[in-house]
Amino acid sequence: MAAVRLDQLRKVYPNGHVGVAEASFEIADGELLVLVGPSGCGKTTLLRMLAGLESISGGTLSIDGRVVNAVAPKDRDIAMVFQNYALYPHMTVAENLGFGLKLRGHKQADIDRRVMATARTLELESRLASRPAALSGGQRQRVALGRALVRDPKVFLLDEPLSNLDAKLRLSMRVEIARLHRQLKATMVYVTHDQIEAMTLGQRIVVLDGGVIQQIDTPMNLYERPANLFVAGFVGSPAMNLLHGALRYDGGWILATARGGIALGEPAQAAAWQPWRDREVVLGIRPEDLRPRDMGSVALCAQLEVIEPVGNEIFLNLRHGDQTLVSRVPPRPLPEPGSTLPLELAAGRLHLFDPASGRRIAT
Repeated sequence: MAAVRLDQLRKVYPNGHVGVAEASFEIADGELLVLVGPSGCGKTTLLRMLAGLESISGGTLSIDGRVVNAVAPKDRDIAMVFQNYALYPHMTVAENLGFGLKLRGHKQADIDRRVMATARTLELESRLASRPAALSGGQRQRVALGRALVRDPKVFLLDEPLSNLDAKLRLSMRVEIARLHRQLKATMVYVTHDQIEAMTLGQRIVVLDGGVIQQIDTPMNLYERPANLFVAGFVGSPAMNLLHGALRYDGGWILATARGGIALGEPAQAAAWQPWRDREVVLGIRPEDLRPRDMGSVALCAQLEVIEPVGNEIFLNLRHGDQTLVSRVPPRPLPEPGSTLPLELAAGRLHLFDPASGRRIAT
C-alpha cells in the first residue's frame, strides 16, 4: 500500500470552469478516506485525477513518494471500482476477476491462486462458474470489488460503488467494505454523495462544495464541530437547525429574532461570544439537542406541524415564525400536530456561525 499526497491540485476546464480548486491533503498509508459533497462538488473529478483519467491543470499529485502528474493510469498501480459494475457479461465470475491479471501477462497458476484467494475473501467461491446475469446486485458489486482486490494495487479508488443497490444491500455492502479495509489495511479513497456512507466508512472525510474543500476531519469532529454553515447543514440527518438573529446579553444570552428572544442560558463556550455581542449571528442546534420541555426553563415555543415516527426515534417537524426546525426525540406521547410545543436547548451543544462568511465562531 502507499500514501497519497495532493499539493495545490487544480482542475480547470477549457471553458474556464474550475472543477477542483487547490486541493491539498495527504492520505495516509492504509487509510480509508471519503470524499463527500453534493452533485457537481468536484469529488468524482478529484478521484479521476487520482486515477489519471482526468488531466491535472496545476499542483502536484504523489503516490508512494513518486510524482504521477504525467504518469499513465496503467502505470500508477491503482485500481478503480465504478458506480456501474462494468462486468463482462460473457465471462464467468472467475474470468472477470482474473481478466486484468491476464492482460498484464501473469501466469495462469498465479491468476488462479489470486482469484481463489479473492473469492474466499468476498465469499464468492460458490459463484466462480456463474455469469453476471445469474448474480444478485450485491454479488455483482462484490465481483467488481474483487476485480480490484485481485490486483493488490497500491491504492483503491471507489466511485459511488453502492449507489445502484437498494437500501438493505447498501447497508450490508458498507459493512463488507469496512471489513475488507480492516482486513487488508489498504489505502482507499471512497467517493459518495451519501453522508451516511461517509460517516460510517471514513476514518477521515473531505467535504467539498463547488470544487473547494470545506473541511477535512474525522466523522465525529465534522458532526460536533462543523467548520462552516455548509458543513453544518450538509453533515447530519436530519440537518442541523439554523436560526438567524442578533446575539444579545440581558442577564443571560439571548438570540433576538423577529419572533422574540430565544434563551441560550450561560453555556460554557459563551466566553468566546463576547466579541459577537449585539451582532448578527446564525445559531446552530442539532435535532437531538432541541428537546420538548414539559416544565422549567423554556428557550422557545414552536408549532408542531408533522410527526415522523421511524421506530426507535421520532422526528418532530416544527415552525418558529418563518423558520423550520426539526427535533429528534425517543418514542413518547406527543401532542397533536398544530399544537404549540415548548422547547429547550442543550446549553453545551450550541454552535454559532458568522452569517457573512459562514465560518464557525470559535468556542
